[in-house]
Amino acid sequence: MFDVQEELKKLPDSPGVYIMHDASDTIIYVGKAVSLRSRVRQYFQASHNEGLKKDQMVRKISYFEYIVTDSELEALVLECNLIKEHRPKYNTMLRDDKTYPYIKVTLGEDFPRVLFCRLMKKDKSRYFGPYTSAGAVKDTIELIHKIYHIRTCNRSLPRDTCKERPCLNYHINQCFAPCQGYISKEEYRVNVEAALEFLNGNYAPVMKSLEEKMTAASDALEFEKAMEYRDLLNSVKQIAQKQKITQFDGEDKDIVALAADERDAVVQVFFIRGGKLIGREHFYVRVAGESTTSQILTTFVKQFYSGTPYIPKEIMLQEEIGEAEIISKWLSKKRGQKVSLRIPKKGMKEKLVELAAKNAALVLSSDREKLKREEGRTIGALKEIADWLGMERLSRVEAFDISNINGFETVGSMIVYEKGKPQRSDYRKFKLRTVSGPDDYASMHEVLTRRFTHGLNEQKELAERGMDVRYGSFTKFPDLIMMDGGRGQVNIALQVLQEMKLDIPVCGMVKDDNHRTRGLYYHNVEIPIDTHSEGFKLITRIQDEAHRFAIEYHRSLRQKSQVHSVLDDITGIGPARRKALMRKFLSLEAIRDASVEELASADSMNERAAEEVYRFFHNHVEAES
Repeated sequence: MFDVQEELKKLPDSPGVYIMHDASDTIIYVGKAVSLRSRVRQYFQASHNEGLKKDQMVRKISYFEYIVTDSELEALVLECNLIKEHRPKYNTMLRDDKTYPYIKVTLGEDFPRVLFCRLMKKDKSRYFGPYTSAGAVKDTIELIHKIYHIRTCNRSLPRDTCKERPCLNYHINQCFAPCQGYISKEEYRVNVEAALEFLNGNYAPVMKSLEEKMTAASDALEFEKAMEYRDLLNSVKQIAQKQKITQFDGEDKDIVALAADERDAVVQVFFIRGGKLIGREHFYVRVAGESTTSQILTTFVKQFYSGTPYIPKEIMLQEEIGEAEIISKWLSKKRGQKVSLRIPKKGMKEKLVELAAKNAALVLSSDREKLKREEGRTIGALKEIADWLGMERLSRVEAFDISNINGFETVGSMIVYEKGKPQRSDYRKFKLRTVSGPDDYASMHEVLTRRFTHGLNEQKELAERGMDVRYGSFTKFPDLIMMDGGRGQVNIALQVLQEMKLDIPVCGMVKDDNHRTRGLYYHNVEIPIDTHSEGFKLITRIQDEAHRFAIEYHRSLRQKSQVHSVLDDITGIGPARRKALMRKFLSLEAIRDASVEELASADSMNERAAEEVYRFFHNHVEAES
C-alpha cells in the first residue's frame, strides 16, 4: 500500500522529474522540479491551489514516483521525453507530432544526390529546410534534377560503374550517366555546387542561363528546345516567388505565437531560413487547467523543440516564458551554438509576431467546429458505444477477423482502435498453425489464445526484468473485444478468456440479412443501435478495417504460395536465381521453353542449376503426356 505522507518524507532535495499515477496505474501527470521535495509536497498541501483541473488531478493521484537528475537541464530533457512517450491527461499537450521535410545533398558520396528526407542526421550530407510543404520540396528536387542533371539512382559509385545499363534519365537528357563513366567526378561536382547555390536562394545565375539558352534555341529555330527552357525558367520563377523576403539579416528564426480559449489553443510558427519566410505551420494544443499564454508557450517550446531536428539561432515569442534561461541553455546545447529567446517590442519583428498570433486566432476560430466534429467521430462515438453496453470506461478496442478460401492459408487479423482512432502500430496478423479446413470457430480460438498468451508471457518477462509492462508489443490489453459475428464468435472469445483467467468484456457485431451491422450482442442480449449515430459509424469502420487487414494478409500469402509452387520447388533454385530467371525470361512459359544453354546464361545461374530447371519442366511435361 502506497502511503503518500510517508513517501513525501523520503523525497530528496534534488532536481528531477516526478510522475503521478492514478488507481489504474496510468500516468496522469509528469512534472520537473529544481527540488523534488519542495515541488511534490506542494500538491498535497491544503493551501495549494493551481486551478480546478489540477485539483481534480490531485484527487486522482494513487501514487507517485520520481527520477533524480544531476541538474535542472537534465530534468527538463527527461520531462520532455516522458511527456512525449506517455501523453499524460493533465499535462498541456502538443497534439501534432509532425516531421518536416528536408532536402538532403549527399556530399559524402563521390557523385552526390539530391534527396527528399524527413530526418536530419549527423553525417557528411548538407540539409536544407525544414519546409512545411512536402509537395514544394518534391517539385524543387525535380527541377534541380532537370536543370543540373543530378543522378537519381542509388548505385554505389564508382564501385558499380558500368555494371548496368544507364537508366531512362540519361536517354531523356536529365542525367549525364556517371554510372557509365560518361562524366568525371570533378565535372559532376561543378553541377552539384551550382545546385547548392540554387538551394541557398541564388536563382539569378540559373535564370540568366536559361534565358540565354531559350533565346539561342529560338534564334536557331529549335522551338521545342526553346519551349523546354521556357518551362524550366517559369518553374524557377515560381520557386523564387515563394521565397518571400521578410528579414534582411540572412539568419534563421522561428516566430511563435498563439491564440487560446478555455479548452484548446493553436500555436502558429513562422519558419524563416536565410532571411526568407519559407513557410508556416499551426499546431493544436490541449490546454491543461487555467493555463496562461506564457505557460502554454513554455510547454509548446519544450515539446516542439525536443522533437524537431533543426533549431534556429533565434526564437521570437509572443510573451516571456517560464524557465527561459534553462530552456535557452538546453536549446543551445542541442544546436551546438547559442540560441536566443526574444520578445520583440517594436518594428518588423513585432509585426511578424502579431501576424503569427492573428493567424493562430483565425485557425482556432475556423477549426473549432471541425475539432468538435472530429471529437464526435472518435471519443464521442466511443462514449456512445460505452453507454449502449453500460461500461464506465472505454478507450482501447480490439477487433478480430478470419480470412480463408475453402480453408486454404487461413489467417487471422487483430486491429486496434484507441480513443476512436486506428492504432496501426499495434495491429497483428496470425497465420493459423493448428487448424486445417474452413473452421472459423477453431481458427478464432487459436488466434485469441495466441494473442493473450503472448501478452501474458511478455508481461511476466518484463516484470522479471523490472521493466514497465506497458512497453511490450502485446502487453496492453483492451477495454473491449469486438467479434465479427454474433453469439457463436462471442462464446469462443469468452471461452478463451475463461481458460486464461482474464476478465475482458466481449461483444459481437451482429449483421442483418444484407450483411449490414444491425446491433451488438452483449451479455446474451442483442442490443439495437441507432444506425445514424457516430457510434454505429465507428463500429462499421472497425468492422471494415478488420476485414481489410485480414484479406490483404491472406492475399499476400496466396501470391507467395503461387510463386513458390513452381520455381521454389526446383533443387538449387533459391530467391536470387528465381529473380534472375524471371528478369531474363519474363514468364514461366519462356523459362520452360528455354534450352540449358539459354538458362545458364542468366545471372547467378550455372550449368548444373540450368540442367535442374530444364529437367524439372521437361520431366513434368513427359509425365503429363
